[in-house]
Amino acid sequence: MEGFFAQSIIYIVAAIVCVILAKKLGMSSILGYLIAGVLIGPYVLKFISNENEGQAIMHGTEFGVVMMLFLIGLELEPKNLWKMRDLILKVGLSQVLITSVLLFALGISLGVNWNISLAVALSMALSSTAIVLQSLKEKHQLDTKDGKMSFGVLLMQDIAVIPILAILPLLAIGQGSEIGSQEHTGFLDDFPAWMQTAFIFLAIGAVILLGRYAFGPLLQLVVKTRLRELFVAAALLIVTGIAFLMELVGLSPALGTFLAGVVLANSPYKHALETDLEPFKGLLLGLFFMAVGATINFDLISSDPVKVISLTLGVMGMKALVLYGLGLSKKLATKQNLNFAFGLAQVSEFSFVTYSFAFQLEIFSKEITDLLMAVTALSMALSPILMVMLEKTIFKRLEKPVEKKEIESDTIDSKNQVILLGFGNFGSTIGRFLRANGVEATILDSDPDRIENLRKMGFKVFYGDGTRIDLLESAGAAEAKILVSAIASTEQSKRIIKICQEHFPNLEVLIRAENRFDAYELMEVGIRNIYREHLDTSIRMGVDVLTKLGFRAYTVNRLAHQFREYDEQALKVLVNFKDNKNEYISKVRKEIEIQEAMLSGELSKKFSLNDHAWDSDQMKDK
Repeated sequence: MEGFFAQSIIYIVAAIVCVILAKKLGMSSILGYLIAGVLIGPYVLKFISNENEGQAIMHGTEFGVVMMLFLIGLELEPKNLWKMRDLILKVGLSQVLITSVLLFALGISLGVNWNISLAVALSMALSSTAIVLQSLKEKHQLDTKDGKMSFGVLLMQDIAVIPILAILPLLAIGQGSEIGSQEHTGFLDDFPAWMQTAFIFLAIGAVILLGRYAFGPLLQLVVKTRLRELFVAAALLIVTGIAFLMELVGLSPALGTFLAGVVLANSPYKHALETDLEPFKGLLLGLFFMAVGATINFDLISSDPVKVISLTLGVMGMKALVLYGLGLSKKLATKQNLNFAFGLAQVSEFSFVTYSFAFQLEIFSKEITDLLMAVTALSMALSPILMVMLEKTIFKRLEKPVEKKEIESDTIDSKNQVILLGFGNFGSTIGRFLRANGVEATILDSDPDRIENLRKMGFKVFYGDGTRIDLLESAGAAEAKILVSAIASTEQSKRIIKICQEHFPNLEVLIRAENRFDAYELMEVGIRNIYREHLDTSIRMGVDVLTKLGFRAYTVNRLAHQFREYDEQALKVLVNFKDNKNEYISKVRKEIEIQEAMLSGELSKKFSLNDHAWDSDQMKDK
């Protein structure tokens, strides 16, 4: 169908209908977009007239993948990226190398020429960044162990794109002068290899320097105009500019924008950038997945379905086996490992680029290129379907899922001096204590079932995500005095801290931590009011043990108070050594010795004559 507006209406209507149906059936939105693409593609309703048109749309909307990597980079500070080096270099590199070797061996065993086998193996070793990351974000699994491993593998694959593009021209055996006549992929092609390498490093350095010294002042100038649309334009300029620079020197645009996002992760404009770019990313990714659906060559599949489906399932199975083995080496639980292995089993969207490049270099024939594109598109379409099947069958047996009702965030109609986020066991104790002492808090929780039960009990609890700035504003964060985060997730708490530091500096933030290691992470982002879940309860039990052994009540409570103070002081020392295991253990031993020495003097006072009143009170309580 001709005309921009007519095509836009078709794409949008198809997306809305199919995604809503997919979500109603408990499936991923990605699957909805893929089905929409198939429906409007050249084999069903034919609104997209041919596969080339679909591929053109896909290449245009790959910018959504680029934008997604930029936003993920914003969430990952440089020090956290450094912590992932083991996942990136060991797990990610192992996946690329082992998968490539196995696929290469499979090609040779099937009688395929070695250069074609190697080009196919390198291309198919990569997984779809768009599908995997979008799926992890939808399921809130990016912060899980398998989510972090998936991200590490994808990041290594993006880095691997550089040597893969360098290797492909070397595989064009016997093409001689014909290769030189091929269309150049970038302005660096005419330069010697050492200059190309130098330009690549200069481009990476330029991204880091611009992120650190140029983008901040630029955004500051734009913010002063108080024009939001100008800020959106500046954000788009940053992403498109970096993507263009990376493409110019032959690097992955997604990798370049991810690097820029990491550099800007500590920027005061981080949350504003995320808020303004998120709608563009979502829309472009949706169109990208629809284009993938539209490029599936059903004529080729129907002409030899056994061959195409066997190749697709064979490649996905081999990749899943490699990934499952790597998951076992990292001691992933069975459910996490299956999620990791099958989540990354599809072939990457970038493989379409390598196929086209290999076809230009005459490594692949037209028939091989079409077959590989069909296998890749089919693997991308099957991946979400396979994950849904696993979730409905195997995952359900491994762990019974908790069904939650999807409801809209509540309209918050009350404002108090205290905002309480999270009303589970920990948060409800705080809330009940405050209310018993005449202090009302504005309570937000994200569990619909819990909220329903709490409302029946008489609690006024609002449904909403405490990491959303607009919800915090409507809860009165600008006027409140204290925000208490009783949320179990440290990552969510860190996001709340950042939001409060940037948008609500008036709020004093009190944060729950599950253990001392979570407390270390919170201390690193500048929080002092940290409350470890088990500290007070453990000390209270210790107090009861000493009391039952005959210690005076006053002495025991003094000992408990001093023990708690020493432990909090030790925490401030140990946080500086948490990344060095040997040094950390040494410091822990030293702090324990100091603590025991300081408390030993108090032990002589355990039968103090001034403690009888405390003992009498305790007898009455019992």
